[in-house]
Amino acid sequence: MKLLKKIKIIDLIMILIGSLIFAWSIININIPNKLADGGVSGIALILRALFGIDTGFSVLLINIPLFIIGYQFLGIKSLIYTFWGIVTFSASLSFWGQFKMAPNLHNDQLIAALLAGVLGGLGSGIIYYFGGTTGGTDVVARIFEDKAGVPMGRSLFILDIVVLACSLVYINIVQMMYTIIYSFVFTKLINFTEQVSYSSKVFMIFTNKTKAMVNEIMDDLGRGATIINAVGGYSGKPQDIVYVVVDSSEVNDVREIINKIDRKAFVSIYNAQEQIGEGFSFNRPRKSIFKIGA
Repeated sequence: MKLLKKIKIIDLIMILIGSLIFAWSIININIPNKLADGGVSGIALILRALFGIDTGFSVLLINIPLFIIGYQFLGIKSLIYTFWGIVTFSASLSFWGQFKMAPNLHNDQLIAALLAGVLGGLGSGIIYYFGGTTGGTDVVARIFEDKAGVPMGRSLFILDIVVLACSLVYINIVQMMYTIIYSFVFTKLINFTEQVSYSSKVFMIFTNKTKAMVNEIMDDLGRGATIINAVGGYSGKPQDIVYVVVDSSEVNDVREIINKIDRKAFVSIYNAQEQIGEGFSFNRPRKSIFKIGA
């Protein structure tokens, strides 16, 4: 029952809304204007162009094995939110595929690239902000991070480049250049929408309830935390600081923990471009889905 309290209906609704916006953009702007995409959605567009396979079906089909392989790297809440993101995004692609409403952009691919970037980034940003993902390369990148110590940002970038390069089988160089513009705007909108990039986030939490804070972070997220002993510059009194590095998708979870343990805590959040060594990239305990609510 503890898990069910963490899963919020508003999160699931907003992930659905984000999926609808992102999928609408792909179906009604990317496809009509021959703009490719990265990740699993980019692979789905390639399969559609070459074999006429429905994009929603492709996204779901590709994500199923990735989800099964990657579930051990996700906490139970992240697992459920990721599954929900995959299903709603796939269903949204199929839905909009049946009810196309592409705007007339007068064959202006620059406008198409900018609009696709804005709407796609907005939709994807909403999904990430509320703790979901659309699966795919996010899971693959997390596996590379865990097994090989490769930062998620680097893995995601490389995977997107590979998929975009493969997209040249159905688009030309000019269309690829507009796709790059789309990808740039898309990434910027994600960062703007939910202040999350591919980098991880560092929390420095100034609180008098350090032990409770650390225990909650370790129990709920499976993340390690460090207590740093400091001294107040003005008061000269000892002050403990909780230092923790989390994945971007876990930022909301940490905020909820902070509000739960100590609403008066002073918190500083900033980007960590890369983490090297033991302490962040680690094997999380395998959590059985059959123990939900136990």
